[in-house]
Amino acid sequence: MGSFHSLKVSVLLIVLVISQLSEGFYLPGSYPHKYEVGDSLNVKVNSLTSIDTEMPFSYYSLPFCQPKEGIKDSAENLGELLMGDRIENSPYRFKMYTNETEIFLCQTKPLSGHEFKLLKKRIDEMYQVNVILDNLPAIRYTNKDGYVLKWTGYPVGAKVDDGYYIFNHLKFTVLVHKFEENNMARVMGTGDAAEMIPPESNQGSATPGYMVVGFEVVACSFQHKGESVKNLKMYNKYPASISCDPNTVAMPIKENEPLAFSYEVSFVEKDIKWPSRWDAYLKMEGAKVHWFSILNSLMVITFLAGIVLVIFLRTVRRDLTQYEELDKEAQAQMNEELSGWKLVVADVFRAPSNPALLCVMVGNGVQILGMAAVTILFAALGFMSPASRGTLITGMLFFYMVLGIAAGYVAVRLWRTIFCGDNKGWIGVSWKVSCFFPGISFLIFTLLNFLLWGSNSTGAIPFSLYVILILLWFCISVPLTLVGGYFGAKAPHIEFPVRTNQIPREIPQQKYPSWLLVLGAGTLPFGTLFIELFFIMSSLWMGRVYYVFGFLFVVLMLLVVVCAEVSLVLTYMHLCVEDWKWWWKSFFASGSVAIYIFLYSINYLIFDLKSLSGPVSATLYLGYSLFMVFAIMLATGTVGFLSSFWFVHYLFSSVKLD
Repeated sequence: MGSFHSLKVSVLLIVLVISQLSEGFYLPGSYPHKYEVGDSLNVKVNSLTSIDTEMPFSYYSLPFCQPKEGIKDSAENLGELLMGDRIENSPYRFKMYTNETEIFLCQTKPLSGHEFKLLKKRIDEMYQVNVILDNLPAIRYTNKDGYVLKWTGYPVGAKVDDGYYIFNHLKFTVLVHKFEENNMARVMGTGDAAEMIPPESNQGSATPGYMVVGFEVVACSFQHKGESVKNLKMYNKYPASISCDPNTVAMPIKENEPLAFSYEVSFVEKDIKWPSRWDAYLKMEGAKVHWFSILNSLMVITFLAGIVLVIFLRTVRRDLTQYEELDKEAQAQMNEELSGWKLVVADVFRAPSNPALLCVMVGNGVQILGMAAVTILFAALGFMSPASRGTLITGMLFFYMVLGIAAGYVAVRLWRTIFCGDNKGWIGVSWKVSCFFPGISFLIFTLLNFLLWGSNSTGAIPFSLYVILILLWFCISVPLTLVGGYFGAKAPHIEFPVRTNQIPREIPQQKYPSWLLVLGAGTLPFGTLFIELFFIMSSLWMGRVYYVFGFLFVVLMLLVVVCAEVSLVLTYMHLCVEDWKWWWKSFFASGSVAIYIFLYSINYLIFDLKSLSGPVSATLYLGYSLFMVFAIMLATGTVGFLSSFWFVHYLFSSVKLD
């Protein structure tokens, strides 16, 4: 009876959720907050960013106005900290649906020599100020050659005729939409106040509520009169009219002179639904080119992969069919006249050089590939929206740690397969799997972190976060990998269909180096990636929002198929010329795509990031690129190796050769 009651409750809950979802779709974890007229809106500031240096700095590292209650950090997740975000409170205060103009903020102390030089440097490096309201970053529109360009944030200042000017007056526009009661979001808030919204009574429903659906900013340079601001306090009204013209500058930066700041805010009601409020950020310029380019790439690569697969299967099947149609005497005679891949039957499963390293790299590759697939799938379903900062990185770390079980299992089982079921050394292999990729990653990030620490950048990982990451590594990732290794040691190893001779067969001299073909094989997988790669690089380094994870998931699946096919073809070609050392070559046949991605990264640095200034910025870029291509090499190489292993096992299982 109790189980029936619980079943009935579960069904009612499911029906309730479905009925609520049918009335409006919201990104998981993202809910609107209702503000009544006159409610306080808290504006926050994020790190100063620049595509010129790629090094974020704290907002309050520059002489800006500070809030009366002092600077307070907002709650941040692990992903935000790793991305260099430092979200803090700001002195800007709005009241819902209350337009205000000429609001005086503060006058700074006279600029010291250090502050004066720092401001000029940040203006030269094109640093942007990032302001956030209700979890929406401020967006700025500019006109250039008849096109409207969108930017997040506004510049610190401008340089005009050898003079430096600061944008010290901000004109905010808050886009609002009437709060709708018939949605599932009434029970939860987000952004600045995650609190329960009580159901309104009929009397309270007369008070209109609003949701923030847009946040725009226009930055101006205005010369405040010294006498007018002398006796003003924060949030007092400036006595004169302030005209905000973003095309003119009037407030120069001078040493030993103070800076005055002010702002104005207006509210505009728009017919923008809550789920659509991120459209202004996601619909960036060149969207049509993006979609058509990816579709074109998908069609071309699918066509090429289909041709390769058809030719390949027909060739192998013809060999097997001809052999199986012969009688026993003819087969015996044919065995004496064997050629090609049939000659290496006694050597094809001979243990490769450095077998432990191969097992470790394959295990890490499975872990990285699984992490990428699951993360992109969740992002495509909307669980990692841009509204939830840092969730993408946090999710990647979580899935990577959990998939340590798969890494340990695959590596140990492959180890036992190579050595025909011998369990000796499986703990060592598991330890190496748990430490290989994370260890190299920590080394790269530590070296880059020293550069960021030296520059006082918020992109530097704090020491406390280092301790957390190491604890996550050794307390979660390592034990899970060892558990996976234990299951791999208990699982039956894959038995080889043929015996291996004690004396290895000599490999005939080849007309061309086999590794040359292996390195060239990476061009086809690169062809599936390079268009999408441009948008990913632009998202990482140009500050653009990337959110076409559905297409990225399709591209990832296509990349896996192409890597498998390329590696299969090359393995078959090597076996046909009696080269039985296919283990490592099958790994690097598809893994060599990483070389072309790294070369593309250098090309992107030279031709697309021309403004990147200084050796520190270039070193950071190349360091992060090196980490990225190393992870891609492990993932793609694993796909190639596992597909080749399956093929070789299947090929020599299908025909009996003595």
